[in-house]
Amino acid sequence: MSLATNPFTATREGERHAVYARLAAEGPVHQVTLPTGRVVWMVTGHAETRELLSDPRLVKGGWRLGPYAHELPEDVARGIHSHMLLSDPPDHTRLRRLVTGAFTRRRVERLAPRIEATTARLLDAIEGEETADLVAALAYPLPMDVICDLLGIPDDNRESFRTWTQVVVSPGMSPFEVYERANLEFLDFTRELIAAKRAAPQDDLLSALIAARDGDERLSEQELTSMVYLLVIAGHETTVNLIANSILALLTHPDQLALLRAEPERIDNAIEELLRYDGPLQNTLTYLTKEPIEVGGTTIPEGVGVVVSLLAANRDFPQGDRLDITRDDVTHTAFGHGLHYCLGAPLARLEGRIALEALFARFPGLRLDVPAGSLTRTPSVLMNGLDALPVRLR
Repeated sequence: MSLATNPFTATREGERHAVYARLAAEGPVHQVTLPTGRVVWMVTGHAETRELLSDPRLVKGGWRLGPYAHELPEDVARGIHSHMLLSDPPDHTRLRRLVTGAFTRRRVERLAPRIEATTARLLDAIEGEETADLVAALAYPLPMDVICDLLGIPDDNRESFRTWTQVVVSPGMSPFEVYERANLEFLDFTRELIAAKRAAPQDDLLSALIAARDGDERLSEQELTSMVYLLVIAGHETTVNLIANSILALLTHPDQLALLRAEPERIDNAIEELLRYDGPLQNTLTYLTKEPIEVGGTTIPEGVGVVVSLLAANRDFPQGDRLDITRDDVTHTAFGHGLHYCLGAPLARLEGRIALEALFARFPGLRLDVPAGSLTRTPSVLMNGLDALPVRLR
């Protein structure tokens, strides 16, 4: 795949979807080279994606299959990659059960008033302005505040996370030394935070994870640090993109925004359609085939890496490139599918709904401050995020 047709480095707005559409038109299976240099098979077909993500012959392989697992010091690789998204049953079953016990619906629902208050505070801060960047002003700080509150991360540590997460979610997009340093700093911070919570537990998710037990089972130290790593990234970066992408989609489809304003009860269905139309993730983490798998007429060999393109699959059907918040029975894989379906999906949906409702109610004249085609996307294999979203507030 040449640079001109590489979705990972396609940064101009609209270009990434165009690249994936061309790939999908050529067939549902492709060989691509990741920025780390690894050659993998990419699946872009809608039906093939859902089928493959439920296929037990596609496995994760554990921490050794994480990005740069063999280049990083082993204690670092184990400390960041020993989480659910790189685990298979029975380890995955045990990890998910332990985390689900702490990540309760009650805990998520209890966050709604705080999410509403944080959203109102962030919008208050730009109330008197003519223009704003809604990534910096809303889409980034809201989910960061929420996940840090949930985990119990002190306010004065939160600014460092943006620097770390932007690097660690895009392996291969920066020099290895930069990637390694960001992971080392993130891991050192996490270890110190766990030690503090263990000494003085509080009413937060991290304290609950430290104490979580299922019979004699509990999270190991590497699993704890990896779980924080996963939750901060999955609970933050993906929701940033959900919010910003949704705002952009509605601003560039004024008929859909007008319909949502006229019929606000459509908000839940609108969130699903927005997730399908321009989701927060491009691709899954790499899987491994434990035996040959036939996909769309192509046999993917045993023992090779596979990434599933969620972004491509979500538009790979008739009129898939059209935004329609009235679409019945919206089916998407924006949060994955099958065994590794995102545990935090309900929280992301809640944040997205609250943010969109509050923003468009507060600023009825909201519009883009630059042509949509001049916006840029951050280079990445995993994430599908905007660098900035400049708007005119009135």
